[in-house]
Amino acid sequence: MQILHVRVLCALALVGVLVSPPCLSPTLLAAESSRPNFIVIVCDDMGFSDLGCYGGEIETPHLDRLASSGLRFVDFHNNAKCSETRASLMTGLWHQQSKNLKKPGNVTIAEVLKPAGYRTLMSGKWHLASEPPERGFDRYFGFLGGCINFFTGNDWGSGENLMRLDRNVFDVPDDFYSTDAITDYAIEFLNEGESDDRPFFLYLAHNAPHFPLHAPEEDIAKYRGRYRVGWDEIRRRRYQRLQELGIADETWNLSDRDSKVESWESLTAKEREFLEPMMEVYAAMVDRLDQNIGRLVDHLESTGQLDNTLIFFFSDNGACPYQRLKGDMLVPGSVDSDIAYDARWANMCNTPLRNYKQYAHHGGTLTPMIAHWPNGIQDTGGLNHFPSHLVDIMPTLVELAGATYPTQRNGQDVFPMEGVSLAATLQGKEASRQRKPIYWEFANNHAVRDGNWKLVAERTKDWELYDVSRDRCETDNIIDQYPDVAKRLAESYDQWAKRVGAKTHAKCLNSSPSSQSQLFNLDKLLRDPQ
Repeated sequence: MQILHVRVLCALALVGVLVSPPCLSPTLLAAESSRPNFIVIVCDDMGFSDLGCYGGEIETPHLDRLASSGLRFVDFHNNAKCSETRASLMTGLWHQQSKNLKKPGNVTIAEVLKPAGYRTLMSGKWHLASEPPERGFDRYFGFLGGCINFFTGNDWGSGENLMRLDRNVFDVPDDFYSTDAITDYAIEFLNEGESDDRPFFLYLAHNAPHFPLHAPEEDIAKYRGRYRVGWDEIRRRRYQRLQELGIADETWNLSDRDSKVESWESLTAKEREFLEPMMEVYAAMVDRLDQNIGRLVDHLESTGQLDNTLIFFFSDNGACPYQRLKGDMLVPGSVDSDIAYDARWANMCNTPLRNYKQYAHHGGTLTPMIAHWPNGIQDTGGLNHFPSHLVDIMPTLVELAGATYPTQRNGQDVFPMEGVSLAATLQGKEASRQRKPIYWEFANNHAVRDGNWKLVAERTKDWELYDVSRDRCETDNIIDQYPDVAKRLAESYDQWAKRVGAKTHAKCLNSSPSSQSQLFNLDKLLRDPQ
């Protein structure tokens, strides 16, 4: 009966003309109950060292628990920007190949796993073309844009209601807080499948801790006064903690404070009074996120699904340096506030790394990544050093699900996957395939990583070269010592850029400086009215 049931599912999927891989083999069908469930949790704009298990002072006991009974990756990378990260995650391609799902030639994880017998569920931020039900998801709750008011659900930029429940507009209730609601619907979708013996794929895309800085007052209260010592001291403490945890060794040199950012001691009392609450509310947002992940894990445990569920948790990019302020309310936290912290706190949240969201340096791309899977991970509490990237998630799930990655979708050829499966390294074995080079390009910031060599450039600036096995935080540019290595990597980057539709180094070099403002003008903002 089980084989007949799955054959019917495969036939229905083919009628839907989403993807057209063959049905599962009898061997895999017989092992249907042993195939893992998948949950991919993405948070938004979180810094490298914000979590307790990555050196931070924010209280994250539930994620720390997943780390202690799973794996922490120390060399896992994103695309340094929200929608571009989501595009690579969903497709297993470089984001330029799909233009954030606007171009043909791609399939989503949901479109690959659904014909393989998986329920496909999503809750949270989409921020891509089309809508999740059009790209393979059975159920969807969340918002279609990139940023919302956490209490009203309205789009941050337009003020529109882009909240959806499946294909319908979702009217936000009075007691709404997006981090809670996103988790509520994820659990509800899981509950709907209690009588369904199919495994599930849940994509849980939280908007926390993206700006605006909004959190419930009871969570903010926990952090009042905790950041009074300022960013310089907390950077020092986080770096020490990273060393104690074994994440940062002698190859992780603490980068200098961003040259744009003042020392905490140099600020006036009024400036500190303005800046300090930003980090208190940000910490509360991360705390509330952790509480909700705890709720989800408790649900999996109570339903007996935790052991056979592979959970990935990571951030879509590094801490965000953009200063944001609408209106004249300078105190963050409440529904009417509309503010973000700027590069001052973002520099601290990314300890010990350089730069931020949108940059191809590690402050933009290196993310804390936790993998938890009791039935599959043996080295619990360990650190995984395999260099990996978002494009590796698709091949990992395809392999573990016994799914077939298609060659066509809706009559269009599909690009082959760009990543490598992490299935072997999750289980403590050698990587199943040799690591291919990793590439980045967004807003003219760009890089290539090949082995231990990383060639990276900011927009309008020339190449820098680092040996990340000796200099993980990119503090010592050695391009003059290894011109041949730089030349080889530069050629590799340009060949890749031309293949996938990214910008070549020459185009990035000749671009305009970034228009993203990264620091509040404190003198102007806090000047007493005349």
